[in-house]
Amino acid sequence: MVEFEIEQFATALVESMPDAVIFADRNGTIVWWNHGATVMFGYSREAALGRTLDIIIPENLRARHWEGYHHTMETGESRYGAQDLLAVPAIRQDGSRLSVEFTIVPFKDSSGRMMGIAAVMRDVTRQFAEARSLRKKLAQYVAAEKAAAPNLDSSSVNPGEEDGLWPR
Repeated sequence: MVEFEIEQFATALVESMPDAVIFADRNGTIVWWNHGATVMFGYSREAALGRTLDIIIPENLRARHWEGYHHTMETGESRYGAQDLLAVPAIRQDGSRLSVEFTIVPFKDSSGRMMGIAAVMRDVTRQFAEARSLRKKLAQYVAAEKAAAPNLDSSSVNPGEEDGLWPR
């Protein structure tokens, strides 16, 4: 039987996964930054460790982020559950924006005091852009349909009504 070292397994898993894994202490200082975070955000581990989460949070969202973060550190309560998948914009080292989805994992000490939060993040920029493009095309299609039949009130029309196929 192969000997299994859980700590070695956990470290290798977190370090080698393609998703970004970041742990920030109760002050919001980054104390863990995996290779996935380096690829996603452009900062080396050395450049990220010891800095605050501001390096990945767009400036216009920082006040709101820190209000929630400090509330969570003080109370141990987050408005987001362990199963919630959050989606937010983020920034890379070069200043470019990306869209990320992530989950958070709060860490508490033995007395129940918050120590920090880990986040597992995935870059969904391409998927977000595709969905936005599809929504735009749909809006254009709906606008064109309304322009082609300006007197048609689509809320009162039942498909198939003229031919008796629509259930009454």
